[in-house]
Amino acid sequence: MKDYQLDTLCIHAGYQPKNGEPRVAPIVQSTTYVYESSKEMGALFDLQEDGFFYTRLANPTNDVVEKKIAALEGGVGALLTSSGQAANLMAVLNICPAGSHVVSSSAIYGGTFNLFYKTMKEMGIETTFVSPSATAEELRAAMRPNTRAVFAETLANPSLAVADLEVFAQAAHEQGVPLIVDNTFPTPINCRPMEFGADIVTHSTTKYMDGHAVQVGGVIVDSGKFNWDNGKFPMLTQPDESYHGIVYTQHFGPAAYIAKCRTHLMRDIGAQAAPMNAFLLNLGLETLALRMERHCSNALKVAQFLEADPRVAWVDYPDLEGNPNHALAKKYMPHGTCGVVSFGVKGGREAATKFMDSLEMASVVTHVADLRTCCLHPASTTHRQMSDEQLKEAGVAPDLIRLSVGIENPEDILADIGQALEKATH
Repeated sequence: MKDYQLDTLCIHAGYQPKNGEPRVAPIVQSTTYVYESSKEMGALFDLQEDGFFYTRLANPTNDVVEKKIAALEGGVGALLTSSGQAANLMAVLNICPAGSHVVSSSAIYGGTFNLFYKTMKEMGIETTFVSPSATAEELRAAMRPNTRAVFAETLANPSLAVADLEVFAQAAHEQGVPLIVDNTFPTPINCRPMEFGADIVTHSTTKYMDGHAVQVGGVIVDSGKFNWDNGKFPMLTQPDESYHGIVYTQHFGPAAYIAKCRTHLMRDIGAQAAPMNAFLLNLGLETLALRMERHCSNALKVAQFLEADPRVAWVDYPDLEGNPNHALAKKYMPHGTCGVVSFGVKGGREAATKFMDSLEMASVVTHVADLRTCCLHPASTTHRQMSDEQLKEAGVAPDLIRLSVGIENPEDILADIGQALEKATH
């Protein structure tokens, strides 16, 4: 595709209809696909030919969206999954067998923390957590001979800590392992982690990419730039007997990682995205650039309003001038971060609960990052499985309110916040 700008890619990447074809990428609601001979089908199963033969592995609707997201992130390929959790799990499992070790930022989504801390540990993969502001020396100290990946979130959910991607990438590459970055909150509109050294990018597409809270999904994007031939990743460089001895790096070249993720892990785990969900996601992607601009401008107005209000104990939003993450945010996300603002109301947990219960337009929901303003108390919901010490390491204060600022008129959002603060503090 031509070297279009990101907002144009949101609309046109992945699908260019030919003469007489549908203008909008259609939903191909089929589990299977017909071929004229068993020889053709066999070649598909042996990975000797490209094509669709079973929707668990690939589907024409999903393929359109995967190509679009790969173009937005600047990768060689992408794989849609059934959720963001599935994306992060598969991104790691693809290169980390039992006995492996991962170094991860501690400031990550609570579900991802639990995935690493409990579930992957039970699978034989250990994780060492470090600060998102860890120095190169601290990251080196966390590495082990069996470390096979480094993980971080560009902008942490919900603490909004900004990972120093270049430092994380350098430490990972010195160890000969890839950096995996969850880029859900900024989206590729505001940050493209591969430009700063990330090798694999993941998203919960449930959030801003969808933008309308109508589908749950995830995606893994492969940069195609990591050198897997360094002796640490035999699953990519040695024959896979389940495919008659195919060697992924030889057969798929720069796309070896994402090809293995699809043909091996998706084949065996089956956490595929439904074509209907991919169709809905594509509709959201078409307006992603416009929505992110509005989310960020509204969120900055809200953060400034909260910062000036004496009833508010503290405000955390990286685009605020005095924020400790402001310099890193400007480095990696110069055009804005996201629509999420974290803050605390004077009066602690009780006041936080009263504030949320007093909102009239904004909703109290588990979800985050769609076009409607909503909020949540992470310590008692998304991060409730974490201890007080783990909450502290993740940057989640007991009184933290995660406000996901929507794209409504900013005056209406501010009015709703103002009246809720009045009720919560009197």
